[in-house]
Amino acid sequence: MDLWMALPKPEGELLLQGYICTDPERTVRIRIAGQRAWLTVKGITTGASRTEIECGIPVGTAGELLSGFAQNRISKIRYKVPHGGRTWEVDVFLEENEGLIVAELELESEDASFALPEWVRAEVTGERRYYNAVLSRHPFKDWTAEK
Repeated sequence: MDLWMALPKPEGELLLQGYICTDPERTVRIRIAGQRAWLTVKGITTGASRTEIECGIPVGTAGELLSGFAQNRISKIRYKVPHGGRTWEVDVFLEENEGLIVAELELESEDASFALPEWVRAEVTGERRYYNAVLSRHPFKDWTAEK
């Protein structure tokens, strides 16, 4: 974590998100980032890939969905960090998940090669407990093995 903390990075963006459905085969998420909001439906994960459909929605509608229908919520600050010719999305989690930092890289294919930045401690692709939908139900503060 020290390497990440010392890394010069762009300004982060606060993301608020909640889950209407956290079934592993069909996750439905609401996300608000500033004055933008989305409804996202994700399919089952196969390998490191997952079908994802995302639609922009009005922020007011997203707020109503979050407060009225989202059973589980998370918040995080997202940083977009360039490294090795790619852009990593690094999420610094807040509230119940404070202390957890997860870096993600969107690839053009599962077999695309990339180098892990020196500030990434471990590869966690496919480890369900790191999925945001899982973190909304079983937050990092409740993990015992890592503490």
